[in-house]
Amino acid sequence: MHLRNVEIFCDTVSHRSFSKAAEQRGISQPTVSQAIHQLEEQLGVALFDRSQRPLELTQAGHVFHDGCRKLLEGYRELADRLQHLSGVVAGRVRVASIYSVGLLQMAVYTQEFERRYPDVDLRLNYLHPDEVYSQIRRDEADLGIVSFPRDGGDIGCIPWIAQEMAVIVAADHPLADCESVALDSLNGTDFVSFTTDLTIRRETDRLLKSHRVTVHHVHEFDNVETIKRAVEIGAGVAILPLPTVRREIEQGLLKSVPFADVQFERPLGVIHKRHKHLSAAAERFVKLLHEELPDPSESAKPALTV
Repeated sequence: MHLRNVEIFCDTVSHRSFSKAAEQRGISQPTVSQAIHQLEEQLGVALFDRSQRPLELTQAGHVFHDGCRKLLEGYRELADRLQHLSGVVAGRVRVASIYSVGLLQMAVYTQEFERRYPDVDLRLNYLHPDEVYSQIRRDEADLGIVSFPRDGGDIGCIPWIAQEMAVIVAADHPLADCESVALDSLNGTDFVSFTTDLTIRRETDRLLKSHRVTVHHVHEFDNVETIKRAVEIGAGVAILPLPTVRREIEQGLLKSVPFADVQFERPLGVIHKRHKHLSAAAERFVKLLHEELPDPSESAKPALTV
């Protein structure tokens, strides 16, 4: 049984698709199908119910997958220990991140990491926050980057940065020329919000409620990019992390107005599966995140690790 075939099998389980697993690994779909077929021939059982779309594991497939995850984790831990003895940093680091962490900001870190550690295969995927946690729990990602991180149970968290939140308005909005804005001045304002299933929305609602401020939610979106577009066309104002609107502010499409009477920040943290061994490469990535690199956002400041 080839270890590569086991890895292909686990990727196919994660994506529930031969084609998506092939795309993830940079190989052809027939190569994935052949690897799965070889495993099934060797084991004498069907691993997938191919009549289902997306793919579903058979009972034997579930048993095999559970064992494969443990096998691969043990192999990677052993390989990491051997590489540590030789001073080599290699292997794979899978990072799952929320969309709104900021593509420009993450590009600085990923490019520097790839420059320092060319032998490491760094994979960065942008996902919904719930899916980031799910991938960590399913061992489909080694590290997750989320806002307002939850630390407890099977999830551990390393604080990363705290991003200043501000009122974001269109360039021609009446508030655009204000040096600052009192929170209660937003009372009754048309508001472009995140959807209620996101923690950042709940934290924003909590802030407004604590100051007895009621806004008119005219639009709700699950991603920061659509919120920015809605604010640009004058649909309403928003409260967003400053790093996520840096480009639009530089282009004159949006204006940011700081709060005059409250301090509101969005903490970002790096989550991982508690008690799971982090490879040397994953540890180096976390360490890099806390270094003072040229940051596209001057409003993000390092948080202390605990």
